Amino acid sequence: MIVKRNLNPAKVMTYIWPQMVLALVWSASVYVAYVQLNLTLIALPSFILLVLGGALAIFLGFRNNTSYGRWGEASQAWAVIINSSRIFGRLIITFVDSHRHTPQYQAEPAEAFKKEMLYRHLAWVNTLRLTLRGQTDWEILRPFLSEAEYNLCLKKSNKLNYLLQRQGQRIYEAMAAGTLQGFDSFQLEGTLAQLAGQQAICERLKTIPVPRQYDYFTRLFVWFFIILTPMCLVRTLVNDNVGLMLVPVSLIFVFVFAVVERTGAVNEEPFENRITDVPLTAWCRTIERDLKELLGEESLPPKSEAKNGYLF
Repeated sequence: MIVKRNLNPAKVMTYIWPQMVLALVWSASVYVAYVQLNLTLIALPSFILLVLGGALAIFLGFRNNTSYGRWGEASQAWAVIINSSRIFGRLIITFVDSHRHTPQYQAEPAEAFKKEMLYRHLAWVNTLRLTLRGQTDWEILRPFLSEAEYNLCLKKSNKLNYLLQRQGQRIYEAMAAGTLQGFDSFQLEGTLAQLAGQQAICERLKTIPVPRQYDYFTRLFVWFFIILTPMCLVRTLVNDNVGLMLVPVSLIFVFVFAVVERTGAVNEEPFENRITDVPLTAWCRTIERDLKELLGEESLPPKSEAKNGYLF
């Protein structure tokens, strides 16, 4: 996620350099053809640029609104995951501790249960992050799971479902053992259901793209715009004795539309581990710090800080 106000022009150019190179070469070619080679047929009426620019603006507006909506929905889903994680951790600890006075309570298994549940939740959160980003660095999960459970998790095709299933099983095993009692399971299951719902939202955003017809035609119209811009401007600029301005003016026009198009394109995919994506690593670290602090641990991982204006 970009957190600084001013962007590095070099970073911007990595997204739009093909359009800018084409605009530079083509606008220079149009100028030479019109002025030096006297190919006047290459000049087109300027109203064509106005019509195409208007149509392109409509497509770009729809594309960018949709893309920002997807990015916002992704960040909102993870905000709910962070909040539900805190609730889940608080419920586990307070429910277990509230039964200290009962005959069934056993201190050592109870403490082990609290740590097991919160650590397994951290494994789930990080598995969701890795899955959404298409990464397979499962070694990250090892500190949060027992060796046997870690090896079993690696064999599962749907690791997220497995971890949530284990959370549910352990809740009812704890109910049977007296570590949890009464209606504890109902509230904990409700939190797990909410987490599973946010997981489904993230998976939908990951697997279901913006309708491809909007993506295709928007990109196509941008390339048409790049081709037609110098052809529609050359006659006017040459007649006004500023023909040499054709290249820079064309580059400015193309830069504006290309940046807007690329902004929409990258924002519609918020889980690709790019500088424009939602900062899953930082949010997973926030959850880890919060849950470990709930457990009373003093050695917490450091906060995630933005580097060079980017938070991952």
